[in-house]
Amino acid sequence: MADSATPAAGAPDSEAALAAALADVPELARLLEVDPYLKPFAVDFQRRYKRFCQSLNNIGENEGGIDKFSRGYESFGVHRCADGGLYCKEWAPGAEGVFLTGDFNGWNPFSHPYKKLDFGKWELYIPPKQDRSVPVPHVSKLKVVVTSKSGEILYRISPWAKYVAREGDNVNYDWIHWDPEHSYKFKHSRPKKPRSLRIYESHVGISSHEGKVASYKHFTCNVLPRIKDLGYNCIQLMAIMEHAYYASFGYQITSFFAASSRYGTPEELKELVDTAHSMGIIVLLDVVHSHASKNSEDGLNMFDGTDSCYFHSGSKGTHDLWDSRLFAYSSWEVLRFLLSNIRWWLEEYGFDGFRFDGVTSMLYHHHGIGQGFSGGYHEYFGLQVDEDALIYLMLANHLVHTLYPDSITIAEVRFYLLKEFKDEDWNMGNIVFTLTNRRYLEKCIAYAESHDQALVGDKTLAFWLMDAEMYTNMSVLTPFTPVIDRGIQLHKMIRLITHGLGGEGYLNFMGNEFGHPEWLDFPRKGNNESYHYARRQFHLTDDDLLRYKFLNNFDRDMNRLEERCGWLSAPQAYVSEKHEDNKVIAFERAGLVFIFNFHPSKSYTDYRVGTTCTFKIVLDSDAAEYGGHQRLDHNTDFFSEAFEHNGRPHSLLVYIPSRVALILQNVDLPN
Repeated sequence: MADSATPAAGAPDSEAALAAALADVPELARLLEVDPYLKPFAVDFQRRYKRFCQSLNNIGENEGGIDKFSRGYESFGVHRCADGGLYCKEWAPGAEGVFLTGDFNGWNPFSHPYKKLDFGKWELYIPPKQDRSVPVPHVSKLKVVVTSKSGEILYRISPWAKYVAREGDNVNYDWIHWDPEHSYKFKHSRPKKPRSLRIYESHVGISSHEGKVASYKHFTCNVLPRIKDLGYNCIQLMAIMEHAYYASFGYQITSFFAASSRYGTPEELKELVDTAHSMGIIVLLDVVHSHASKNSEDGLNMFDGTDSCYFHSGSKGTHDLWDSRLFAYSSWEVLRFLLSNIRWWLEEYGFDGFRFDGVTSMLYHHHGIGQGFSGGYHEYFGLQVDEDALIYLMLANHLVHTLYPDSITIAEVRFYLLKEFKDEDWNMGNIVFTLTNRRYLEKCIAYAESHDQALVGDKTLAFWLMDAEMYTNMSVLTPFTPVIDRGIQLHKMIRLITHGLGGEGYLNFMGNEFGHPEWLDFPRKGNNESYHYARRQFHLTDDDLLRYKFLNNFDRDMNRLEERCGWLSAPQAYVSEKHEDNKVIAFERAGLVFIFNFHPSKSYTDYRVGTTCTFKIVLDSDAAEYGGHQRLDHNTDFFSEAFEHNGRPHSLLVYIPSRVALILQNVDLPN
């Protein structure tokens, strides 16, 4: 047994060490005051912050500051000069020679050699044609030719390519020079940062009910109006960074600066973002800097003929589960590449922030493989942490908020609700604990289901609840079956309790708001390249004879009520009841009382709920427009009395039907 007097890993061994950490790290004193359990790790915060500051200082001394350093896309790649010529630049430290070839020179591999510079960089200037026109016209094809030190001749796509596309039945993507005469001009300013974040997680390619890859244009014209009507104020776009393998869901990136061409052109993506801004909707990019595809002919891997360049060499540079390459975050040029990539999506496409994917894999040398996390703070410190990756994330976050202070950055975390147990066996205490188990003042995004839960091998929440009966019993012309009734009522309740109790933001994956059936599965060999499950059947909620409309209506009104009342931006809820036998949960937040009766059969007359003031019903999952049984009178006012209950000085009596969620609002508060 360890000596209990031994200090925790990273703990300061003297008051002097703690004082030094407090002096070095801004806001550390406030952090330790809020969460004193972090005090043993004060010197870890100090070391990390010093490394971050040193990295910033090094960038300042060698590159003129992070502003200039993060503009790599202005010089690397291929660029038109003022005189009509082209300037080309690459980083290929392991190359013996670098050349540019393409349509412009009849695919002569060696006619246009780059000049070798210091630090593994190469540059080339191609003068304009005699008529002063550009030597490489818009949408012509290009390749970088790399001769390796072993004598190989390799054809590569520039890591800085802005547009790549696959033609016909070709296996690999082609680099297409994107330099339109008239690029898209943004018409609308970025919306102000919302006080509450209601995120609609979206995938452009599956946004149509047809069995095909949908387009940016389709999403702009058909999906954005739905998102606006549903009351979401933020879109999280996934699978935008180019990925050669569609079935990777956008997580095996091949071209980091290219918007996926399978949905349309870069200008059409800009129009999508601009249109969202016109609706007051902010747009986040699902950015993947945790790993990269192993593709070499149309990806980053082996760009200069070596297994390093952008990645760690050997086994350290490979993710065993994802079969992908891992970035060398301590490399100067890798930092330039990734930070410039962050800036590119902000500046060129107008994104308002990022959701960083795979952060667990980035933060730990073990990448989370075969690891269980208890939540103990010791797991976030020590030798298992990859501090090179951590410093990169700090630099990226610093850059984003320096450029645009209102930007939003989210680190991926996973959150799950119940699906394995019958609802009569659900534990109310566990539900509350799961939804409230987060650090004080640390903002979290809660969701009942994201895209992960819909992937093949799993099912949407609605399909878990109703399964095959969704094919036969969702018509309003047929009576409720017990399965459909249970599923519709619980679907609303689970989403509302997650929305109200789970965090400071809420996320929904597209289509799940109306109980999308089945699962997601992209075309691949294993399903005969079928698009049947790679689509979103929005027409189901538009059909007035189907019950999907009820779930859609509830989701819309839930979001609209949050917009009025602002519970996501309010302090964490006060939970006054979690009764196991009665299956009742009650809590207060933002001047509202949330009441949930998860019991499958018991309704309660004059059920006492601790609170204050006089209340009225403002959201009722049992209402007719939500597919409920209309068992509550919305004209009733609920008067509290000076009767202490569950730690509250006052309480009120309310009728709670079975499988119903209610929100009551103080009648003295404005609507």
